[in-house]
Amino acid sequence: MPQNPRILIVTPEITYLPDGMGNATNHMRAKAGGLADVSASLVSALFELGADVHVALPHYRRMFNIDVGRLINDELRIYKRVLPDSRIHLAQDRIFYYQSEVYSSSADTSRKLALVFQREVLNNIIPTVNPDLVHCNDWMTGLIPAMARRHGIPSLMTIHNIHSQEVALSEIEDIGIDAAEFWQDLFYKWHASDYETTRWSNPVDLLASGIFSSHFVNTVSPTFLYEVCDGQHDFVPPSVRSEMAQKLVAGCAAGILNAPDPSFDPATDELIQYPFGPESHADAKRQNKLHLQERLRLAQDPDAPMLFWPSRLDPVQKGCQILADILYGLISHYADEKLQVVFVATGPYQMWFRGIVDQHSLHDRVAVYNFDEETSHQAYAASDFMLMPSLFEPCGLPQMVSAIYGSLPIVHDTGGLHDTVSMLDVGHETGNGFPFETYDGNGLWWAIERAMNFYRLPTEVKQAQISRVMRESAERFTHANTAREYIDIYERMLERPLVDLKTRPLAGAL
Repeated sequence: MPQNPRILIVTPEITYLPDGMGNATNHMRAKAGGLADVSASLVSALFELGADVHVALPHYRRMFNIDVGRLINDELRIYKRVLPDSRIHLAQDRIFYYQSEVYSSSADTSRKLALVFQREVLNNIIPTVNPDLVHCNDWMTGLIPAMARRHGIPSLMTIHNIHSQEVALSEIEDIGIDAAEFWQDLFYKWHASDYETTRWSNPVDLLASGIFSSHFVNTVSPTFLYEVCDGQHDFVPPSVRSEMAQKLVAGCAAGILNAPDPSFDPATDELIQYPFGPESHADAKRQNKLHLQERLRLAQDPDAPMLFWPSRLDPVQKGCQILADILYGLISHYADEKLQVVFVATGPYQMWFRGIVDQHSLHDRVAVYNFDEETSHQAYAASDFMLMPSLFEPCGLPQMVSAIYGSLPIVHDTGGLHDTVSMLDVGHETGNGFPFETYDGNGLWWAIERAMNFYRLPTEVKQAQISRVMRESAERFTHANTAREYIDIYERMLERPLVDLKTRPLAGAL
């Protein structure tokens, strides 16, 4: 075994890669969600600290902005050559080359993308890298832990979202994966008694297989892990719940919080009009509020309390319907204080909020705006409170971003929201927001009332608490802290340190 354990991180998406890892690192960006950020931060932290880290990605030529037809001969030879010291391993197949997004809206296409990616990892990348540990992510990598177990390679499975697909062994083998080698380490819809019968008529559950065969699993928040294992969410398949529960009982499961991208920093954010820090937030947030009010055609008043909705308007998860139930009542109840609500989000419920605004002529009090990155950043900087009444939340990032920007989160007390938001207590100088337990309009109203009571406090009291929340959040919600927890799991699984990381700081590496 080499002196430094070799780690292979297998991910379908990533935000960036550090210089020095291999060819064209500045082109490698394919993002659909938080998985891309976690992968990028973890790879960068390990690489900068001297660990022998490798990453396997699909070769998304279109998303990487690489047009091989325009490369001259020498560039093409360098581009296609696998250098001996390269840490980036691209899964090559035409199915990836012209993808404009990481995931397809077609379930069949998504399944094929996942199978082809895993074929390349299993057949080509793992034999090339010869890793000591493989870190897999979500159902799109669910077959890999079974092969890793068969070959004695420890594997970690990170679950970012409870999504999966079922696929027959025959389809897996038709794509070019020799599943006969590890078929007994996969999870099937029914008990698998023999290979031949199983091959045709007993589908493999990809996510449950990854959990079942991996040596260690983690979710992206501690509370969501326990909610899944306790059966608190109906949408979690019994197969996933039971396998997660067994891993937890065995001491082979953990919850590790994601962290927002480092670009979310109000002191350096180029998308906001008036940058600010914990000690200069008061006046800057008022100026940012006036700017946003003018841009969204709201009544201009820096003293008007502003609520911000940053998440997609999805009634299945995000709780937008319970806000719709009380929105007009809230605006009426807080008419004297000129309460404003800003939505920078798209989704099925957007038309409901537009209808409420039109029906009650609330255009100067409520803005419903399609999501774009610039406006979202400006709303974080301008708002006083952020709304996130999710029914469930594996992790969540807006509540962390809003706290960093001095916009105090109002959240349903569930999953990652429970782990990151606690009731603000001015007397004890603790807490950072306003969680509520009862999932309905009354529960949300109760939390908004707590927030409005805080808003009415003397200016100097509010400013001191917001400064504290901003400082504490910037220190707590970082990729360095997230990476450190993953490294601890790696070392536990390998029973050895990674390049003496304990003595080297992570913060400067990201």
